[in-house]
Amino acid sequence: MFKRLHEDIDSVMRRDPAARSRVAVFLTYPGLHAILAYRAAHALWVRDWRTLAVFLSYLARIVTGIEIHPGARIGRRFFIDHGTGVVIGETAEIGQDVTLYQGVTLGGTTLDPGKRHPTLGDGVIVGAGAKVLGPFTVGANARIGSNAVVVKEVPPGVTVVGIPARVVAPRDRTEQPKFVAYGTPCEDLPDPVARALRGLMNEVTHLRRRVEELETTHAGDASPLDDLSPTDGEEKIAAETAASSRGDC
Repeated sequence: MFKRLHEDIDSVMRRDPAARSRVAVFLTYPGLHAILAYRAAHALWVRDWRTLAVFLSYLARIVTGIEIHPGARIGRRFFIDHGTGVVIGETAEIGQDVTLYQGVTLGGTTLDPGKRHPTLGDGVIVGAGAKVLGPFTVGANARIGSNAVVVKEVPPGVTVVGIPARVVAPRDRTEQPKFVAYGTPCEDLPDPVARALRGLMNEVTHLRRRVEELETTHAGDASPLDDLSPTDGEEKIAAETAASSRGDC
């Protein structure tokens, strides 16, 4: 137990630059307190002390503002930063070295009694306010940006943002996965919607240029009637029709 506690505190020290000492982390970090309470509640849950397990989880939620169902399965070095508003459902599965920020929901979208909640692979980072909804897998070392809504499987090592979440940064196989706060890199991220709009604007510009070229090329082919007013044109057509009916040349 003490070895696991020491490991949890060390993981906080590595991932939170605001952590000044291990004592402060142990005394003041609600994410750590929620993890400790979850482990006790989970131990009761697997021994079929279900009511007591849920009650302990309820007390931990009151104290920490973090709700972790005792039936969830959570790996080592799990870190919840800030923590308020985090909700982890009953059938959620979380790998090693996962980081969640405040307001994250690992929720279900079905009433079926089986697997309803997501599975997070090792090293996943989920930014503040993100919602991961459904019984799918988020691949190892994936990053979910703040306020994203994830409703389908996420490949390993990519970054997803938006509603619904879309891949904006593919996996870089040349670099080792590194920790990124809130799951969102600081450099400019490509926006697939903006990219599509830019493509459309480029196409419209090309078509407009082509139309202008065609108008310039065929400007000399205009009919002589184009230089006449509508009334003059009608009179000329009427005169030509009358002359042809009389057999005039």
